[in-house]
Amino acid sequence: MPLLGGIRPPIAVLCVLILALAGLTAQVLGPGSDPVVPKAVLSSQQHYAEDGAIALRASIDERVTDLRRTAAALNAGKPAEPEDVLSDLGRTYQKWTGTTVVDLESGDVLAARGERIPLAWLDREVLTGKSALLPRMVRLETGDVRLMTMALLDRKDGPQQLLIASNSLSVPPITLGPFRTMAVAARGGEVLATAGFEQSEALNSDQQRQELEFLQKQMSDLSAQAADRTEEHPVTAKQPGSRGYPGVSGTLTGGEYNGRVVSAGYASLASSDPEEKDSVAAGLGLTVVAMLPVVAEQSGSTGRELYGLIAAGALVVLGLLAAGFLWARVQRPLLRLFLESRRLARGDLTRPVGTFRGGEAARIGNALERLRGQLGGSDGPGTPGGTDDGGGARRAGRTRFGIRVQLVLTAVLLLLWCVPVGLLLNRTDDSVSVPATMVNDQRDRTDLVSDRVRRALNEAQADLVSTSRLVDVSDRDATESVLEDALRKHTRYAALYVVDADGEVVARTGGDPHDWSDGKDLPLVRVSGEGGKRPVIQAGAPVPEEMGATLVGEVRIEFLNSLLKRPGLGEVRVADAKGRTLAASNGFLAFEELPREALTDLVRAAGVQVGAGPVENGLLLRDGGNVTVAAAAPFSGGGVAADAGWTVVSWQNADRFQITAYEREDRSVLAGLLGLAAIVVCLGWVHLVVARPLRALAASAEKLADGDLKAVLYPTYHDEVGAVVRSLELIRQQLQARRQQQPRRTAEPRTAEPRPTEPRPGEPRLGAGGR
Repeated sequence: MPLLGGIRPPIAVLCVLILALAGLTAQVLGPGSDPVVPKAVLSSQQHYAEDGAIALRASIDERVTDLRRTAAALNAGKPAEPEDVLSDLGRTYQKWTGTTVVDLESGDVLAARGERIPLAWLDREVLTGKSALLPRMVRLETGDVRLMTMALLDRKDGPQQLLIASNSLSVPPITLGPFRTMAVAARGGEVLATAGFEQSEALNSDQQRQELEFLQKQMSDLSAQAADRTEEHPVTAKQPGSRGYPGVSGTLTGGEYNGRVVSAGYASLASSDPEEKDSVAAGLGLTVVAMLPVVAEQSGSTGRELYGLIAAGALVVLGLLAAGFLWARVQRPLLRLFLESRRLARGDLTRPVGTFRGGEAARIGNALERLRGQLGGSDGPGTPGGTDDGGGARRAGRTRFGIRVQLVLTAVLLLLWCVPVGLLLNRTDDSVSVPATMVNDQRDRTDLVSDRVRRALNEAQADLVSTSRLVDVSDRDATESVLEDALRKHTRYAALYVVDADGEVVARTGGDPHDWSDGKDLPLVRVSGEGGKRPVIQAGAPVPEEMGATLVGEVRIEFLNSLLKRPGLGEVRVADAKGRTLAASNGFLAFEELPREALTDLVRAAGVQVGAGPVENGLLLRDGGNVTVAAAAPFSGGGVAADAGWTVVSWQNADRFQITAYEREDRSVLAGLLGLAAIVVCLGWVHLVVARPLRALAASAEKLADGDLKAVLYPTYHDEVGAVVRSLELIRQQLQARRQQQPRRTAEPRTAEPRPTEPRPGEPRLGAGGR
């Protein structure tokens, strides 16, 4: 008998799986203490740090791109004085603390604006080699660190000049919310910039100053740990198969002060798509750390958690009952059939075959008893003219409850545990307590996405302003060449075209243009295409020295959708003042209403002027057993996009948060599913390996007992059922040999009959055999 064949292995595996599942249930659903800091809060800080890293990376890359694009435009355009170059640059982009133009041959400063830029760091390595003109971090005499961005001004008829722009490595200008602080750390853990810390002079007591010192020390320590962890490669730093943020990110937990525990998230600067596009900022080795003190959770267990131990005990009891049922109704009868069939095959016919309760075992047992009678010499169906007499007289009809019914009963017995645990245990409702930190973070992160979209639209309009200086309306071919080059460099645009004062298209490239009206009350960033399949986002820039001419760029909806996709934020949409959808992180219909009336009211409330302007809002919605965290953040701040009146709204179900109540519910569902999987695997195993061959064996045994000696019996598996099949094959061969060796009955001798003669005429003709 093979060790891994037959009925015993699936029953043993079922017992092992049930015991393992019971232990797992007792561990994950049994008594235990809640974490001091909820996992949801830590994950939120990680996402917040990722958002900050994305904003900082995009800001640095945009500055580098803008400076290089400006230098390329200056190189291709008419010669300009260094003073005019810096003045024009300052009017177009208000993002640098200082700008300088240096003559590369003499090293003289030709023009300077804003903060004084030191030049001691300029050397041959900065200007030549593979890392030439890449951004550098330079420390000033005051101790502050500046990021130096460079571009080469190389005109055909003039000397080579170096355009340098400096800006501080400050924390991205995003909403931090109450009590949150953020830092930018370099390689080695040195903190380059912080935001969110109050000045010690503004504090009113020594206790507040001590808390500030504690938090500053915690930020320094956590930044050092985060910088050390971000040195790891992003692929090896993540769990296998995990996706999301392309860089290295994670969570940290600091010390405790006045009942509040320091939680932190960190993220390294990484390219938005490392496989397709390199990022200059990603090579600087910077790390963003977001830190938030949260109130420590009270550890302890509740009465509900004891249900885990009760569920584990119930599973053990039901599992033992199921295993015992399979042993008594399947395994034990099968082993008896194996012993009885082997005894008959060996010629031991002295005692009758034992009786069985029902099912296929009873059918096979009755067939064996009939075969025993035939082997013993009584005339039966296996012999000519025989009947079932003597020892083989027992005949059984088909029983109603076979092995398949027994497997179904076993599955029902185990489902009595799986269904209540998976569907009833630890269920949650709309009374689940959601930390206020999650609502605040949803609001602040939504405001961050809103700021990101607004800045992207402002950048798009600023690029149009820069490109408009190269437009010559009188030369259509040259203008379209400029537009094609700009469209190739800026993937955010779907189409670029120039319209005159009458709205007629003078030059175009890309997709089909849409109507553009030049009105004083209309913003430079607007939406059109109502009634179509998709919204049309347009940005415009007046063409210098061309009365009424405007360079219009249509921003791709896919570009805005990509800005809205952030892990841990749920569904994110851009809505206009009427609450209609313009862009979304997932699929949407053009100008469709928000899915819930409460979200529309939230958008309208966010657009209400409060103080200096509209502010972001967040709230917790409890409806029909579901808990939803929602937030809305209108466009606010500088730039032309702020006049569009749009709002970014986000929402997500609270069951996505790693809150203890939801985690316990998920674990209960997982336990029920694991129990269901054990049922399917083990009982399916029994059905395939035992039940189907056993039913075929019962039919073959009855045919053999009825006298069918022609069909050869082959075992499907080398197990108990296969052993019975082999024994029946031996019995078939014995019956067949017995039939061949049985002497034929002697036929009665026939007398010679005279050959019939033809009747004479007039005599009657006799029939066949007549006399």
